[in-house]
Amino acid sequence: MNALTVRLAELSVRRGPTLALADVDAAFPAGSTTALVGHNGSGKSTLLDVLAGALPATGGRVTGLAGVPVAYVPQHSAVTPDLPITVGETIAMGRWRERGLLGRLRPGDRAVVAECAALLGLTALLAAPLSRLSGGQRQRALVAQGLAARAAVLLVDEPTAGVDDATRRALLAALGAEAARGAVVVHATHDEEAIARADHVLALRDGRVDVRRLSPVGPG
Repeated sequence: MNALTVRLAELSVRRGPTLALADVDAAFPAGSTTALVGHNGSGKSTLLDVLAGALPATGGRVTGLAGVPVAYVPQHSAVTPDLPITVGETIAMGRWRERGLLGRLRPGDRAVVAECAALLGLTALLAAPLSRLSGGQRQRALVAQGLAARAAVLLVDEPTAGVDDATRRALLAALGAEAARGAVVVHATHDEEAIARADHVLALRDGRVDVRRLSPVGPG
C-alpha cells in the first residue's frame, strides 16, 4: 500500500442551517490511528461522513482521497440486528468492492475473511446468524467487514461504545493492526483507552478544532 496523507484545509460543512464544521485543518497520515474526540454534536460524525464521501464540503478542501478506496464502519446500534445473514456473510461483504455484489469469492477473498474473523475472535461464529449475536459481537463483525475491504482508509464510528473489556481490547488491537498494514485509520470515540492508544488525536468543539495532539499519546 502506498503511503498517503489525507488533508483537510479550512473545511466547512453545513447541515441545513447548521454550520457543523468550520475552518477545520487536519492531516491523517497513513500507517497511524487518529482519534476524533469531542462532545456529542461537536462534528465528529460529520467529519467521518465527509471523509467517507457521503457528505460534500461547503467550503475548504479535502485532498488525498481521489481514487482511494475507503471503508466506513458504523456503530452496531446503527445497523438493524435482524438482517438475515451470517457472521461470515457479513464479513465477506467487505470484499464486494473487489468482486462486485454478485461476484464469487476467490480463495484469496476467503482467506481475508478468515483472517479478519480470527483477528476479532469470530472464527467459531462464522456460521451463526448475525441476529443472534450480542451488541459487542456485532460490532466485532462490522469492524471485521471493514478490515476485509483492505481499503486505504478505514473510518470507524465509536468502535468501543457499549462493549465489554475483552471486545474493547480486540477492537483496538484490530485498528492498530490495520494501521500497521499502512492504512489511514480514523475513529470517533469517547473512550479514554481508545484515545490513549491512538497515534494522533483531533479534538473538536462546536464544529471547530479545539485541541490537536500530533505526537504519540499512549502505548501502541
